Amino acid sequence: MSQNTSARHASEKDSPSRTRRGGADVLLAASLWGTTGTVRTFADGASPYSIAASRIIIGGVMLLALAACTRGGAGLRRLLGDRRNLPLVALGAVAITVYQTAFFVAAGRTGVAVGTVVTIGGAPMFTGLIGLATRRSALTGRWMLATAGAVAGCALLVGGGQDAGVEPVGIGLALLSGLSYAVYATVASVLITRGEEDRAVAGALFGAAAVPLVPVLLTEPTGWLVTGSGTLIALYLGVVTTGGGYLLFARGLRTTPATTATTLTLAEPAVAAVLGTVLLDERLGGAALAGLALLAASLLVLVVPARRRSREEHTGNKLV
Repeated sequence: MSQNTSARHASEKDSPSRTRRGGADVLLAASLWGTTGTVRTFADGASPYSIAASRIIIGGVMLLALAACTRGGAGLRRLLGDRRNLPLVALGAVAITVYQTAFFVAAGRTGVAVGTVVTIGGAPMFTGLIGLATRRSALTGRWMLATAGAVAGCALLVGGGQDAGVEPVGIGLALLSGLSYAVYATVASVLITRGEEDRAVAGALFGAAAVPLVPVLLTEPTGWLVTGSGTLIALYLGVVTTGGGYLLFARGLRTTPATTATTLTLAEPAVAAVLGTVLLDERLGGAALAGLALLAASLLVLVVPARRRSREEHTGNKLV
């Protein structure tokens, strides 16, 4: 990274207004993502796999085209021209593919509200584990207490969420989705804090993730895509929630570390829960509600240390 680039990123980190703007970008992105599970239920005849594939393909093409058109694609060429970035791009693309597919399958099996809460609610914990595995952060007593509470909350969801259709396989897929999301967020954060353009990072990751999903889409029923409502749903999921949402998220990562960003995305299950109960008439039993409350309270504990260490983590946010 050049001295000028380093100075520019240091200035961005030190500016309170830029930090607030980055957090606002992440929150807006999370709000958009919170609508995906509910919107997906209105795609009659669409399988979870075709929904995930069409969303990533449309969003990936949009983000890649945007990156190619920004300054003549200079940022994209620089990103892909650095060999040390290529393994991270590949890892991030795989994480996106798994995250999206597992999420939609989980939402179909265990309900939109619960599937979204477990997926995004688990991401901060998984981000902490990734930090430990890569020696980027140490686990504190506060973190371990919050993790234990969140695991207990998930156990209550599995044991007492039958009223909402909660079942173990769906919870497992949601946790896999949360882990994959944490990997994607960490990879994107590392690339952006290295000095790569946020548009280039988003375009490269989602453009690469779209490739293996093309044959998936071709093997799934696609009749829903050629209907009026199906086309609108696919465009909304691809252009708005994927293209727009992840562009906002990437821009937010310029001044927000991955740990803080994944905590801020807890706005997503809040939006999904409201939409799921209001529009889809989803209901949670007493034990499941207690599990959700415990999960939410435990994850809120992570907010304080994440914000307190945000500058330190963001400055040292590198994989070795």
